[in-house]
Amino acid sequence: MNKILVLLCASALLAGCQSKNQEVSSYYQELYRPQIHFTPEKNWMNDPNGLVYLDGEYHLFYQYNPYGNTWGHMSWGHAVSTDLLHWQHLPVALREYQDKQTGDSTMIFSGTAIVDKNNSAGFGANTLISIFTSNTHKNNQGITQHQSLAYSNDKGRTWKYYDKNPILDIKRKDFRDPKVFWYEPQQKWVMALVIPDLFTVQFYGSKNLIDWQLTGSFKDVGDTTRVWECPDLYELPIENENKSKWVLSLSGGHPQGSKFVGMQYFIGEFDGNTFQKDSASHSPQYLEYGKDFYAAIVYNNLDYAKNKKIMMGWVNNWTYGNQIPTSPWRSAMSIPRELSVVKTYNGIFLKQQPIAGLEKLRTKKIESTDNEIFTSAFEFTAELTEETTVSLVTDENEELIFSYVEGELSIDRTKTKTEFNPDFSSIDSYSVKQYPPSVKIRVIIDQSIAEVFVNDGEMALTEQFFFTSTKLKMKASGDVKISEVYLLDGVWKK
Repeated sequence: MNKILVLLCASALLAGCQSKNQEVSSYYQELYRPQIHFTPEKNWMNDPNGLVYLDGEYHLFYQYNPYGNTWGHMSWGHAVSTDLLHWQHLPVALREYQDKQTGDSTMIFSGTAIVDKNNSAGFGANTLISIFTSNTHKNNQGITQHQSLAYSNDKGRTWKYYDKNPILDIKRKDFRDPKVFWYEPQQKWVMALVIPDLFTVQFYGSKNLIDWQLTGSFKDVGDTTRVWECPDLYELPIENENKSKWVLSLSGGHPQGSKFVGMQYFIGEFDGNTFQKDSASHSPQYLEYGKDFYAAIVYNNLDYAKNKKIMMGWVNNWTYGNQIPTSPWRSAMSIPRELSVVKTYNGIFLKQQPIAGLEKLRTKKIESTDNEIFTSAFEFTAELTEETTVSLVTDENEELIFSYVEGELSIDRTKTKTEFNPDFSSIDSYSVKQYPPSVKIRVIIDQSIAEVFVNDGEMALTEQFFFTSTKLKMKASGDVKISEVYLLDGVWKK
């Protein structure tokens, strides 16, 4: 009997170890699961929120549905990182809640996190404070949106709602997405947020983060094909000059028209009260020409605040976002990007590059792609001349095509998996400045995401794509120079 008990115990222990090993080996290995981009373990995610740095940790909050794989029950998910690449998941920070008197639900929409170094609000020095849109709704119908505050005295691990919320309410159904930052010249806090349907950014000022006064507005310019959302305002130095410019970025319309969402930006000046753009033109400058980059904002409280900013965006599009064929998660965040401003004979534009730390993920350099089969994340650089292409292909006749024809850099995903939504099938193009004889692209491929950076950051295009096979090959046509091909180590370990 004792021998039987010993054998049974040993078998149970072995089975438990095998189960645990299987769980570890399968972690973040689902079909389409990105290996170097941030994704939640499960459920729906959209806009990045409250990007802030504090005591060695980069905080990423994000719009999150704790209960399902499509949009709803908006709360703030939470993760932290020491390098913006390897992430630790934390419990939901701010949850949807019910009004104690009316029973109406209040979802936690987008917003900001800041470090209150000087105890402006009275909750303690270096308190982490979030300011967000409270979206009150009943029977799936929006009632009102106003701005509320929560605070944390333990580096974001637990949160308390301010007992006198809301802190800003103009009695509108749509009034959202506050971005808050410290404006040193006037020793005050500045808030930028939108009245979406009026295509208006409003600016408010405060000394204590509780009481806010309207100081200015910006409206009726650029792309107004879709409502404005998720404003951000930040100062950047002009490369190779001892000057700086302010950038106002917004989410809304897309270069291809009103069917899709995208991002635009304006360059100008901010005097502490309102923003004035430089150009007299009302034409938009788009931040991206791919379909899958939206609601991007920059980090607060970086040590090098007046130098490059770090931006993250949502890799998806509202047109098909709820239908993309991923499970048990849906949506990803972009690779963090370093921003700068560049002045050329074509004007001033925003430059975007992947964060420098991405190179640390390189594991093996591929000298020849002729017979290489890629099964995980990798990157490459290509120089395309007129009428040339680089393609990613599978044995299932699927293909993602990068081409350069008549000055247009294009990404064609019409030969990928598209049946889940007819609008997913698309070709996205960017007219390269000055129509050069060749164009250089740096391409990051991560299972179902392609991020393309044109001519050292002149423009970016981000696209999702879905292949039925996980084995990719690369082929080129025409005079194409492919270099700097590296396999990238996955960041998700359990």
